[in-house]
Amino acid sequence: MSLPPTPAVYDLVVVGFGAAGLSAALSFAEATEGRETPARIAVLERSTKEERGGATRWTGAFLRVDRDRRLDTDWAEHVSRVSGGLADVDYCRTVERESPQTLAFVEKHGVEIDYADFPLPHTFDGGTPSMTPPASPRGGGASIVEHLGAALENDPRVDIQYETEALRLTTAEDGAVDGIVVRGPDGRTRRLAGRAVVLACGGFEGNTEMLTRYVGDRACDLPLIAPGIANNRGDALRMALELGADTAGQFDGIHAEPVDRRTQQADAVLYGFSCGIFVNGRLQRFFDEGRDTWDNTFEHVGYEIWRNQDQEAYWIADAKTLAIPGIMNSLLSDIPPEQADTLEELADKLGIDAEGLQKTVAEFNAGVGPGEFDPTRLDGKSTVGLTPPKSNWATPLDTAPFIGVPVTSAICFTYGGVRTDLDARVVTPSGAAIPGLYAAGEATGLFYKAYPPATSVLRSLIFGRLAAHHAAEAVSQSA
Repeated sequence: MSLPPTPAVYDLVVVGFGAAGLSAALSFAEATEGRETPARIAVLERSTKEERGGATRWTGAFLRVDRDRRLDTDWAEHVSRVSGGLADVDYCRTVERESPQTLAFVEKHGVEIDYADFPLPHTFDGGTPSMTPPASPRGGGASIVEHLGAALENDPRVDIQYETEALRLTTAEDGAVDGIVVRGPDGRTRRLAGRAVVLACGGFEGNTEMLTRYVGDRACDLPLIAPGIANNRGDALRMALELGADTAGQFDGIHAEPVDRRTQQADAVLYGFSCGIFVNGRLQRFFDEGRDTWDNTFEHVGYEIWRNQDQEAYWIADAKTLAIPGIMNSLLSDIPPEQADTLEELADKLGIDAEGLQKTVAEFNAGVGPGEFDPTRLDGKSTVGLTPPKSNWATPLDTAPFIGVPVTSAICFTYGGVRTDLDARVVTPSGAAIPGLYAAGEATGLFYKAYPPATSVLRSLIFGRLAAHHAAEAVSQSA
C-alpha cells in the first residue's frame, strides 16, 4: 500500500494576492535570497489568474504622500482625532515612518508613481472641493498587482495557487501556527505546512452574512465598489478568531462611497460634490455638502445614502461648479454628468419629479447667505435658516447649464478586523503574539468613525513588508 505524499513544507504561506499579500511574499523572497537552502513560498488566491488582485486590482490606489515619498505628517493625529482616540496611533506612526522605503520598494519593481504637483496640505487640509487626486501608481492598483505579481511568477521559489480557498489554520502542540488547510478548485481539501502564515485576504465586505452580523440590516443593499472584493469573505478574521486572536477597528463601520448609479465601472466615485447639493428620492436635501473638504466627508455621504436614504440620491450643480478648474477630474465615472439648460429638463433626464427638484433648489437659493465664493479654501459662505445647512461654498444654483448625477452608495472595505502589533504579528487580547501568524492590509482593523483616505493601499504594502521581514528573521533563527 502506498502512503500519501508528504506535504511540501513552505517557509511562508501568504493568503491573498492584493497589495498586502504581494508585498509580503516579495519582501520575504528578497529577505531570504541567497540562503543555502532556498526558501519556499506559497501564495494563495481565491480567484482565477485573470481576476487576481482583490480590491487592489480595481482601485486608483491614491497615496497620501508628497514627491519625497513622505506621508502627510498630520495623518496619524488625524486618525486619532476622528476616532476619538480609539485608533492605534503607534500603528499610524509606523505607516508614516515606513512610507518612503516602501514606495521605493514598489518603484524598484517597475511600478511608476505619479506624484502630485502641489504641496500636500493643500490637498487634504483645506484644499479645493474639486481635489486634484494625490499621488498614485500609473495604471492604478492594477500596476501593483501586475508588476509585483510578475516578480513572484519569475521566482522559482514561489508557488502561486489560484482558485484556492483558505479554510483553517493548523497549530503545533505549543500553539504556534504550522500550516493551513485549503480547498482547491476540485473541491478537495489539503494541508500546506508552513513555518509562518500571513493573512492578507481583505475584510468581509464580500460576505453578506458577516456584513449583516456586524454592520447591520440591509447590508445586502450595498453593492461592491469593485468586482475583486467579492472574494474578501472574512477568511482572515474567521481563521484568526478560531485561534483566540484579538480584534481592532469599528465592526459596524464601513468605508462607503457615493458612486454613479448609471455605470458598472469600478470605483466610479463622485468626489467633487462640495459645490453642489445632494437630494434624496423625495427631492429633499439631507446632508451638509460643505461642512468640510470632500476627503473628510465623502464616506459620510456614502454611509448616509445607504443607511438613511434608501440608496437613492442625486447630485445637482450648475455652471459655476463646471467652471472650477479640474472639477471633471474629481468625477470618476466613465459617463459624464447629465446636462440641461433648465432644471425641468435636467429632472427629466434624471427621471425625477421636476416640480420637487425646482422647489428644493428654490429654497436652497433663497437660503444662501452673503460672502464671496472661493472653491480654493473653506470659504465660510454658508446658508441661513436651512436644515441641513451648507457650511461652505453655498452659492445659488441659478446658472445654466445645470448638471446632475444619480448616485448610490457602494462598499469599499470594512473597518473591523484582526489586531496586530507593529511587526504585523497577530496578537491575543492580552497582547501576546501568536507564533507564526501575521496579518496585513484590510484584514486588520484600524479605523473608527472615519477613514482619512489615500492610505489603504499604502498601509497594506507597508505591513506586508513588516510581516515578511519579521517572519524571515524568525524562520532563519528556527532553521
